[in-house]
Amino acid sequence: MMATPRLRSDIVARALLRQCGQDGRSAMMLRRGDPDAGGILVVLLGRDGSAVVLSQTRTAEGEAAWVKCSGENPLPPEETQACLDRQLRYDPDLWVLEVEAPDFRPPFEATLL
Repeated sequence: MMATPRLRSDIVARALLRQCGQDGRSAMMLRRGDPDAGGILVVLLGRDGSAVVLSQTRTAEGEAAWVKCSGENPLPPEETQACLDRQLRYDPDLWVLEVEAPDFRPPFEATLL
């Protein structure tokens, strides 16, 4: 079984931002990573400033998916930044996107693991 082909990270990041903005949500790029193969983090920002951080991953079958790398519960702003800093120390090529998401659900098509 073959995995789904991977698009360049810059194309995926721009497409995610465009898809998030279609329903009027605020969506912005906080950090540009490697344009070809950088991973993507998406910060789902709640109304009170708390957030859930999603990290791009793959299923066992090779399909694109997302995992909550910040844990199940929303984090306060300072813990969100600490989570991003840890991820960036591990992988400095990451892209970081921030999306207004009062319900902490991704406003784009996503398989959550």
